[in-house]
Amino acid sequence: MSKRSLRQWLPERIEQLHFSLARPDVIAPLAILGLITGVVAGVVMVAFRLLLVWPDALFGIDLESFELIDAWLRLLLPTLGGGLLGWWFHRLSPADQQVGVIHVLNCLAHHDGLLPLKNAGIQLVAASVSIFSGHSVGREGPSIHIGAACGSWLGQQLRLSANSIRVLVACGTAGAIAAAFNTPLAGVVFTLEVLLIEYTLAGFTPIILAAVSATAVARSVFGSQPVFAVPAIELGSLLDLLYIVAMGAILGILAAVFIRLLLTLTRRVATILIWQRMLAAGFLTGLLGLFVPEALGIGYDTVNAVLLGQLAGITLIILLLGKIAATVICLGAGIPGGVIGPTLVIGALAGGVMGQSIDFLAGTTTPVGFYAMLGMAAMMAATLNAPLAGLTALLELTYNSHIILPGMIAVTAATLTAQHALRTPSLFLQLLRIRGIEYRELDPVSKFLQRLGVATAMDRRIRLVEEKLSGDTYSSIAANPPTWLLLRSSQSQPLAIFTAELLRYVDTQFTGTPVTLDLTAIPLRRLPCEPLSSQATLLSALKKMDAREVEALYVISAHTGRVLGLITRQDIERSYRFAYKSK
Repeated sequence: MSKRSLRQWLPERIEQLHFSLARPDVIAPLAILGLITGVVAGVVMVAFRLLLVWPDALFGIDLESFELIDAWLRLLLPTLGGGLLGWWFHRLSPADQQVGVIHVLNCLAHHDGLLPLKNAGIQLVAASVSIFSGHSVGREGPSIHIGAACGSWLGQQLRLSANSIRVLVACGTAGAIAAAFNTPLAGVVFTLEVLLIEYTLAGFTPIILAAVSATAVARSVFGSQPVFAVPAIELGSLLDLLYIVAMGAILGILAAVFIRLLLTLTRRVATILIWQRMLAAGFLTGLLGLFVPEALGIGYDTVNAVLLGQLAGITLIILLLGKIAATVICLGAGIPGGVIGPTLVIGALAGGVMGQSIDFLAGTTTPVGFYAMLGMAAMMAATLNAPLAGLTALLELTYNSHIILPGMIAVTAATLTAQHALRTPSLFLQLLRIRGIEYRELDPVSKFLQRLGVATAMDRRIRLVEEKLSGDTYSSIAANPPTWLLLRSSQSQPLAIFTAELLRYVDTQFTGTPVTLDLTAIPLRRLPCEPLSSQATLLSALKKMDAREVEALYVISAHTGRVLGLITRQDIERSYRFAYKSK
């Protein structure tokens, strides 16, 4: 095959793939792409995890043991880190400052899943600085952003339709969580429950494959050990389930307080210059670290200590209050990082406090470490409004199957208390609103249209014509009539003419073939048209029709730039009715 033939063949094959992926029931190609996305996300997450351990390898500084370093360094590191991040972000444009889970949600809701690769790079570096310098943030938020960007980048390189890119963003997210924490199932559940807020078979299969492939990549480097060292502990008595219900409700109240504190601080400092609030957050975190060094960093070493029963009494309460304060300060000021890691630590500490209190007041045969595990799941579930994600995450993080039944009870009690009894707003969605971004869950019809590319509904029987139509051109049109004629003029907006109307007009007005026809002068219905990329979804097409007040759009290939077809409002409605009837 010659180079020229290859240049022609490759775009055609990609365009055929694009057309097939525009349908929601095509699983095999998406499954393959999901597998590839998982490998890419897994490799990137391995690099990210290796980046986070290099201070320990080079300088002997353990990012999980800030209590072992000198007091002056505990004050200096967060202050320098906050100052450096503030200086850098102050120099960035507002668009480049957007990182984290809420950036991914915004891109999925308003930008068809198109995540800029530059923001992902900024996220990686900024999160590394945050964690290196001891700020109380997690690594899962950056992991979600980076993994989602990997999926979006792959979809953009292949110029897939927006509905397919959304699936690959979800694949990248699931793969990143799976590779970062060795939790493939939690990666899948979190993506479906928090990011997509929907379940479809076409999306579920590639997301699972992405999580599996990413986990395989990570385990080939780091092994399959769980994140937390958990002893063989289990529920001592079924009567303790009553205590677990109460503990879940109290954790729900704690999650509600945590969310409201974080949102309040975020609103209060929103008008302060970013370098000032990040520097202040770093200094305050360092100051807190002088007295409560365990509040610095992610805090997984503290979780292990609680699970093993190494912390007791007033120490747990001090660490709990210190961790809440440090996390609210860092995240409220906009320090780049995740919220899930700190919520797991807060949940473990709160669960430990509850376990010791129950043992002191009523006596229990269930170990305190077991209550700490349940507290982790309950706090994560109530904070993110993701009960299933919280339960599966804990199951995979601890490798302890004994937590399933009591975990379901604790998670349910915590979620009901926080989200329903106390009407706590969604953390991620409220953070979006503080930034002036409205996020609304789509209605069922809009969700369906979002899963379909325009290629599924457009009419490809279209022909481009000039304003003046010659007799020969008309004869060729009459011999093989397309559905639409697209009249493109440099002087006016493109117009769509229904070919059947033109043929009827000529039959009634002419005895033979006309010499010429002025398509702008004859009495025909002409629909004003706007261009639309072949990557768009039916929902995007409908929104553009409403915004531009037109009834038709002509579809342009994202690969070759040629006109592929035309889509009308009736075509979109017909697609939905057909799918509904076929069910």
